Amino acid sequence: MEVTDGETREIMGRPVTFFDIASTKAKQFGFSMELEGGGKLTCCGDEPLSEAGLPYAAGAKWLLHEAFCLEAEQEVFRPYEKHHSTVAHACKLAEALGVQNLLLYHTEDTHYEERRALYTAEGRQYFTGGLYVPEDLETIRL
Repeated sequence: MEVTDGETREIMGRPVTFFDIASTKAKQFGFSMELEGGGKLTCCGDEPLSEAGLPYAAGAKWLLHEAFCLEAEQEVFRPYEKHHSTVAHACKLAEALGVQNLLLYHTEDTHYEERRALYTAEGRQYFTGGLYVPEDLETIRL
């Protein structure tokens, strides 16, 4: 069943509001879920958070945001050409929005063994909240 921009549905007993991420590639949605005990978890989808998604992410307890590569490697990986962002971009945005915890995903794999350390080091320059760079299949308890 298709969702629409601004539509709220109940999933796992929690209200989830979907928002159009304003992708120029294809129709895509992010979501914001109200968490038990307060706060919200927002996932911006497969692209950087757009202007349309800012209200859904502002003040989030958790923001899930793609971060394709390190800032210094943007000329190698060209994230913006692929509708993606850098670690620095995602972290600056999360800090400006007052996000408590930021989880970075959809990363390139050339630094797989060092990815967590490299992405965390860059992210810490711009984001003061909880910063998570999970390994594949890692579970994070909210």
